[in-house]
Formats: sequence, structure tokens, C-alpha cells
Amino acid sequence: MRLRLEALAKVNRSLRVLGVRPDGYHELDTLFQTIDLADELVLAEDDQLRLSIIGDVLPADDRNLVLAAARALAARSGTTRGAWLSLTKRIPVGAGLGGGSADAAAALLGLNALWEIGLPVEELRLVAASVGSDVAFFLFGGRARGTGRGERIESLPDVSDESLVLLLPPFGMSTPDVYRELGAGPLAGRPPAGPPIEEMPDRNDLEAAAERLRPGLRALRESLLEEGAVSARLSGSGSTLFGVFRSRVEAERARSALDSRDGARAVLTRTVSRGEWRRRACPGGGHGKGAEALR
Repeated sequence: MRLRLEALAKVNRSLRVLGVRPDGYHELDTLFQTIDLADELVLAEDDQLRLSIIGDVLPADDRNLVLAAARALAARSGTTRGAWLSLTKRIPVGAGLGGGSADAAAALLGLNALWEIGLPVEELRLVAASVGSDVAFFLFGGRARGTGRGERIESLPDVSDESLVLLLPPFGMSTPDVYRELGAGPLAGRPPAGPPIEEMPDRNDLEAAAERLRPGLRALRESLLEEGAVSARLSGSGSTLFGVFRSRVEAERARSALDSRDGARAVLTRTVSRGEWRRRACPGGGHGKGAEALR
């Protein structure tokens, strides 16, 4: 049997950094949104665990989150089965779009079906949290609030489709470097209760730090607003900037005007509902044991 899954990217519609926790991680309150930009993961039965990568120069060993997730799932379930995983990269690396985390989540969902383990999604969430802070979100998709390190996920109702323009600068950002530049203080006591979802601010607390490290980011963000975006933000720790537009026509016009601005690539995309994410990212269109076999 072979399975094919899409690993869809995300943007952070809002990202608050509340302070540094005693374990050294930052306490976050963020609003995730799946978008229509995806890597592809093909999984097949094999006598060993191995990974091949198409489309980018990335390590294909245990430094890659796909293999890290596979080994974590094998350890959790006790299986000794292998698999061949072929990853086609389309989501830029170091871009704040969650590509590596999305790939890891696709591996968990796919191998849970391929190996016939049948872990419920809540158990997969525990495995995901051990692999990376954002990985748990990609087990749910759509629109969701992330708290803690980002691994505590509250699924939220979908909103109407939105047209986005991504500006992809010709460089990535190091997440540790951005957090160091932010210089957040220690979290005092329990994290404060966040605002209701409808009152979450349109902001990214990492934006100013990233713009100090890469001053050109601010000009790119402002160019999205000049071209009609109703909101323009950094996604995660960057380097991707995204603008939200009132219509696809306006977004396409902005994409055309901004492509190659200061070396950045402009990409037209849209938000993806949880239902569409499930059809594209989950074996059999859901979290169960079912799987779509490739002929």
C-alpha cells in the first residue's frame, strides 16, 4: 500500500509572546490558520525507515522532523515496522509557514494508518508535542488557537475564505535568533487569561525583533498595505509576510505589483477550512485507520 498526503502550511493571524517559562520555552497565545500551500508526503511499506526529499536541500536523517516524528511514533506504539517516505518540498524553509512541522504531522497521520496503529488524535497530539511545538496544530488544521508552547490546540469555527498574498524574501529567519532579539522577560506566575477569540489583536510580537534583524522586512510589510491589504503581518518568526485582501481580484493585482519587490517572491494563496484540510491531509479524509491507497 502507498499513501499520499498533503502537508499544508499555516500563517499566524495573531501571535502574543507572554514571557519565558521556567522550562526555557516561551509562553504563546497564537491564532493559527491553514493556507493553500503544501508539501507532499508519499508513504509506502518498507523493511526499514528511510526518507527521500525532492525539491530542496535538506537533511534526510534524524535531523529532519519527518524521521523524528516517525521514530517517536514507533517508540510510542512499540511497532518495529519500517516505511519509505518521499517528501516533495514546496513550502520554503525558514519562512515561518510551519513547513517542517506540517511534514512531521503528515508523517504521524500517514504512519498511524500505514502501520495500522490506530492511535486516536489525542494520543498523536502527545507524540507531536515531543517532536516540535507547532506540530500538534497540523493534526487539526483549519483555524485554531495555540497556547503553551503552541502545542495546546483549541479548534475554532472556520471563517469565510480569505485571499492572501505571501511575500517570500530571498532569505530565511532563524527562530532562536528572533527570540533572542525579542529578549522577553520571565513569565510571572500563571499565564494570564487571553482575550476572547473575536478580540485577539491583529499583531505579532516577534515582528519588531525580526525587522531589527532584517530591516528590509518592514518595507515589504508596508508595501502590502500600500497595495490594499487590510492587514499585513509577519508569519511566526518570519521571514514570510502575508497580506489579507478583500477579494481575490485585489489580491491578484497586488501579487502582480509586488512580485520581485526587493528580491521577494509574491504568491497568491487562500485560507483553507478544516473540512478541506481533512480531505487533503488525512488518510481516508479523517483521523481514523482508513487510508487512500494510490493506484
